[in-house]
Amino acid sequence: MTCFIAIRFTHHTIFKHLSSIICNLSPMTYDFLSIGSGFAGSLTALCLKQSGYRVGIIEKNSHPRFAIGESSTPIADMILRDIASRYDLPWLNKLSRYGSWQEHYPELTCGIKRGFSYYNHEAGKEFSSDYHHSNELLVAASVDDENSDTQWLRSDLDHFLVKQAKEYGIEYYDQTEIQHVQRNPSGNWLISAHRPDGTLQAETKFIIDATGSSAFSEKFFNTASTSEPFETNSRAIYSHFKQVPLWLNHLESNGFKTDDYPYNPDHSALHHILEEGWLWMLRFNDDRLSAGLVLDQNHSSDFESVSGAESWNHIIKKYPTLYDLFGDSKRCEDPGKIIKTGRLQRRLDRMFGDGWAALHHTAGFVDPLHSTGIAHTLSGVEKLLDIIKTNEFHQKSIQRELNRYQKEFFSELELIDLLVTGCYISRHNFELFTAWTMLYFTCTIQYEQQRLSGDRTGRFLSAGHPELSSIVRNQYRSLVNLTENGSTRNENEAFIKQIRENIKPFNIAGLMMPEKRNMYNHTAVKL
Repeated sequence: MTCFIAIRFTHHTIFKHLSSIICNLSPMTYDFLSIGSGFAGSLTALCLKQSGYRVGIIEKNSHPRFAIGESSTPIADMILRDIASRYDLPWLNKLSRYGSWQEHYPELTCGIKRGFSYYNHEAGKEFSSDYHHSNELLVAASVDDENSDTQWLRSDLDHFLVKQAKEYGIEYYDQTEIQHVQRNPSGNWLISAHRPDGTLQAETKFIIDATGSSAFSEKFFNTASTSEPFETNSRAIYSHFKQVPLWLNHLESNGFKTDDYPYNPDHSALHHILEEGWLWMLRFNDDRLSAGLVLDQNHSSDFESVSGAESWNHIIKKYPTLYDLFGDSKRCEDPGKIIKTGRLQRRLDRMFGDGWAALHHTAGFVDPLHSTGIAHTLSGVEKLLDIIKTNEFHQKSIQRELNRYQKEFFSELELIDLLVTGCYISRHNFELFTAWTMLYFTCTIQYEQQRLSGDRTGRFLSAGHPELSSIVRNQYRSLVNLTENGSTRNENEAFIKQIRENIKPFNIAGLMMPEKRNMYNHTAVKL
């Protein structure tokens, strides 16, 4: 049982001092402590527990709680299934497809995600398109609803995983503020933390930073976080809303051609492309909608000193179709406000050290475009677990493998950064935007194929593939040159043709075929 000093006994001086002595002599001991209990921290702890280790979780706040990072992908679901199999967590497999999630855990709110949808808007004008879907792009990620990906209501799912961790015997301490982290003579970490009912003291061989921010490692491991390596420069303004009409209803009631759609766009990650950046819309099975503006700060910082709500209202009003959608909407009670972030791009200078390592979302992030967050985080969980399983506490070998873990992560962030910033650069010409987006889907499909072949060693989105990485870098330089001083129609067509030719060796999904008219039914690999 955890040793702590109960505040209600503070007037019993003898008991207090005796308890303090006992705590200092015999703190709770662990092999691993996860600091943070988002889905990645709890899942890592569960897998380590299943591997026979003594595991604890320390959480600064409590559950359930609001969080974004809600859109799953085929890659994320593949990793969930692999983790479920390797660590004997059969219930986790059931959360990897919409159909099995609804069958076994209908009480956990989620949404159906059939693919990725993009709609191009012009300020001051109603949304418009044509027979060729010139302002639309729909890319299927699954073949049917049963096998589709999901939108995670994080307050439900994160809380569920914490409860699972406790059921598996993992000791969990919430509302716990860590105050001191230091080494003892045996080389273990000693942690002192404040709780509402007293003081927690714990000893662990290894710390996993699953906090989702740089603050913990900056304070206790002397790391530094920076945005300098990134080309992307964006911030977000977001909340959860209710009473927002369906996008498909708007399209059909206004006579848009939808009979060749590969899926209902409301059952997808909806991206509305704007002059300022883009707007995400993710629907859950109840009336909830996650919506957020992501603003390109490389070209405008007009909203730096304006509140989130003012920024939201100002931008939405510029787009008549979006204003119609959100005009009668209401904010959900949780979070009950519009949240405005600073710059989203960040990266630690170090994501490991002697006796500690950070998970991917803690160590860095680019942007929510294309929903890379959950999958990238899970790929990091998988890699760190493999390193621990293979090297355990052998200092020299685990440090060598953690160095590789960091090197691969940095290269993955670099690739994601180029894929994302290219979308921001090209978004003012939707034809260029759709062509550039095909590079992301090419990298995704290549990585999915590698995993399906049984090879889990590759870098996320094939960041370690020499030819693909080179294609992205070279095409990015071409895109910058093309757009810096304006471009002609012929130059744009030549650029698009170049992408089509470059991805041809990897293009098993018919990407960029003119007869598709921006409607892709079969990009999903067989799962």
